[in-house]
Amino acid sequence: MKKLLLTIITLSLTLLNASDLKVFENLKGSLNIAGGTAHIKCEKEAIKNIMRKYPDISISIAGGGSGMGIKQVSSKIIDLANSGRKPTKKEIENGNLKLYRFAIDGIGVIVNPKLNIDSLTTKQLQDIFSGKITNFKEIGLHDAVINLYTRDESSATRKVFWKKALKKSPISKKARVVSSNAAMKTAVSKDKNAIGIISLGVANSSVKLLKINGVAPTVENINKDTYKVARGLYLLSNGEPSKLASAYISYLRSKEGAKIVSKYGFIPVNE
Repeated sequence: MKKLLLTIITLSLTLLNASDLKVFENLKGSLNIAGGTAHIKCEKEAIKNIMRKYPDISISIAGGGSGMGIKQVSSKIIDLANSGRKPTKKEIENGNLKLYRFAIDGIGVIVNPKLNIDSLTTKQLQDIFSGKITNFKEIGLHDAVINLYTRDESSATRKVFWKKALKKSPISKKARVVSSNAAMKTAVSKDKNAIGIISLGVANSSVKLLKINGVAPTVENINKDTYKVARGLYLLSNGEPSKLASAYISYLRSKEGAKIVSKYGFIPVNE
């Protein structure tokens, strides 16, 4: 009986996957995606599913930051751009951009897990990231210089954090700049005196996520709108997407795509 039940479940999942991937039937060719780095791990799993079933389809994905992705898709260097922010009106007009939001992501403040702190206020964050506070003893901790990490200026993670968490307060030019969310995670996990920012979909137990004003950066709190530092994750095309790009967008917004999106700590959307 157990064996029969397992067979039925496996068959059901196979049929579900086949149905969700059906949009790629009779399609072939290549698709180049680049831009925001928060999306990459999630999309790699989707791409693996697609290419395993349809070997005549080749999909590549790279980082570079949301700003770079917007520039490249606007110039038709790539087929689709990943963006962790909504493009500006000027960017949309200049690049003839079409927007497809498929997930919501939070942005969190991270420290090394060994650091004895769980929450910071907006004022403390503003003072730390502006360089006004430079030592942990100024926020009641040990006597050590804060090693501040941020993303480059083309990063949507940085722009959304600057707008929603820092309320557009300045970011110190002395902050160490890293190129991706994955690089941020590695840097902070190895530096006991680090403070940085990261996509919640990328964070794991190698770093500690801090509360902001006592509110934890969780999917539940983002859904309740009590944790405010969140943003949409977009796929962007220059004009109407190709059939292959359109199928890719549809798959990420399908039921199977939503499962993948949720698996990596994002909130799936389809609009």
